[in-house]
Amino acid sequence: MKTLTFNIHHGAGTDGKLDLERVAQTIEASGAEIVGLQEVDRYFDARSNWADQPALLAARLKMNYVFAANLDWDPPAPGRPRRQYGTMVLSKYPIVDSRNTLLPLHPNSEQRGLLEALIDVNGTPLRFADTHLTTINDGERVEQVNAIVGLLAGASEATLLVGDMNAVPTSAEMKTLTAHWTDTWPQKGLGLGLTSPAPLPTKRIDHQLHTPQLVPTAASVPISFASDHWPVAATYTLS
Repeated sequence: MKTLTFNIHHGAGTDGKLDLERVAQTIEASGAEIVGLQEVDRYFDARSNWADQPALLAARLKMNYVFAANLDWDPPAPGRPRRQYGTMVLSKYPIVDSRNTLLPLHPNSEQRGLLEALIDVNGTPLRFADTHLTTINDGERVEQVNAIVGLLAGASEATLLVGDMNAVPTSAEMKTLTAHWTDTWPQKGLGLGLTSPAPLPTKRIDHQLHTPQLVPTAASVPISFASDHWPVAATYTLS
């Protein structure tokens, strides 16, 4: 089972140009069958041409999807779609169920969430969770991590938690997460696994974390100019 996590920066690449096709090509080239994306726009703003990015990506890649709007604002004019921004999961396998839980929010910060998709991988259930934690406040991020532990730690299914954590491996936040799930990169990745900011990343803040039912066999950071982050790819056997 091949997976990918990717903060797509609403389709704006390292050159500042909006090009959702580059995002699609990066996902396609990875061979990923299940993908967690962050910073996805749905009719959000002129910055993404008011496009329904989840629907466009799913159609282009011929994948099932669920989208979670962590920002859900009134439309710019009556009769227009609501302005939404958040995370999404793409899957070649059936998505059986999903839920999005809003995470703790401090004043003057941006709402974040945890999107969980229950996926049927050839008869075996997988709980695939995708998140994007705050950049603004360390205390807020700690609260968000604690909320994620509360939501996911008791799951009976094999669980894969992915996303832009905005936290390096040595941080208190990541140590809390890795007390419950295993960080895939040290097991199978080569080098430092730096992902942000592209094109010359200095930090490993994008992660894939798994439970024991998932055994990683490969991990990599594909080079991409489609966003201000590089994605993280991994391959697992699922039992």
